[in-house]
Amino acid sequence: MRAVVLVGGFGTRLRPLTLDIPKPLLPVANVRLLEHVLASLGSAGVTEAVLALGFKPEPFFEAFPEGVCAGVKLIYAVEPEPMDTAGAIGFAARFAGVDDTFIVVNGDILTDVDYASLVRFHRDRGLEGTIHLIPVDDVTQFGVVEVDDSSCVTRFVEKPQPHETTSRFVNAGTYVLEASVLDRIPVGQPLSIERVVFPAMVADGQLAALPTEDYWVDTGRPETYLKANLDLIDGSRSLILASVAAQAHLDASAVVTHSVIGDSCDVGDGAIVIDSVLLPGAHVGPGAKVERSLIMGRVNAGASVVSCVIGKDGIVEAGATLTDVKIP
Repeated sequence: MRAVVLVGGFGTRLRPLTLDIPKPLLPVANVRLLEHVLASLGSAGVTEAVLALGFKPEPFFEAFPEGVCAGVKLIYAVEPEPMDTAGAIGFAARFAGVDDTFIVVNGDILTDVDYASLVRFHRDRGLEGTIHLIPVDDVTQFGVVEVDDSSCVTRFVEKPQPHETTSRFVNAGTYVLEASVLDRIPVGQPLSIERVVFPAMVADGQLAALPTEDYWVDTGRPETYLKANLDLIDGSRSLILASVAAQAHLDASAVVTHSVIGDSCDVGDGAIVIDSVLLPGAHVGPGAKVERSLIMGRVNAGASVVSCVIGKDGIVEAGATLTDVKIP
């Protein structure tokens, strides 16, 4: 089976971390986000993934020079201009010659959904498409999906008030589609699958949905990217990864609690790191304190940062105290 993976976004919400590195190539517990996604797809029988690329495609070529990620063969489909979600899916699938059932995933979503079960559910329903749904506590912040007793989608309700719907389920960004869906996507035209294609499929009775309670997180914001990292080291998920990379240097007197430390990081004497992620190459100076933060640059001696995002070129001066700041 083949998959289309949407990885062409700008990563705006995660800047400055994504100024140099596309979001799907950022590490989550010291493993690239895209590798997590493709490993899950591979375990469900996906042998080939088409990366729908746009913004900064070169780092993907450099990251996987053999054209393989997590055992899955890669095809690079670089769209000539931003095509929105349906346009990107159509461009990538046609580029790769997809002519059978395929999976679509958003490259910034981490989930424990069983892709193989989702495909079986889709085939049992016999419709053109199936979308994965997850429950949320506050429906007013999402586009809600309503489903009938036969698992067919009946309506999408964008950011409803509580009295407007009884559904708690939202689009989780994973789809199983038949190749015939490509006929609904004009060639070379930007188009949204969520706002245009899916509603048309609903009108034709051709869209099913499978709600599950699986782990799910959109890693596209600093707070959720931090959560995705920490969930993989503290037992929140069935998969537990090492929190400190082999090539990191931690002074013997440094205190690191519930945090991820990447390769080539340096944590000085007496430094404290709590509930944070130090990305590869980050520096935390002697006596500095880092809490609930994402660090790619330098936090110099005696500084304190709380809920901050420090990019590759970001420098926190010695002795500074920062809260809720992005640098640069």
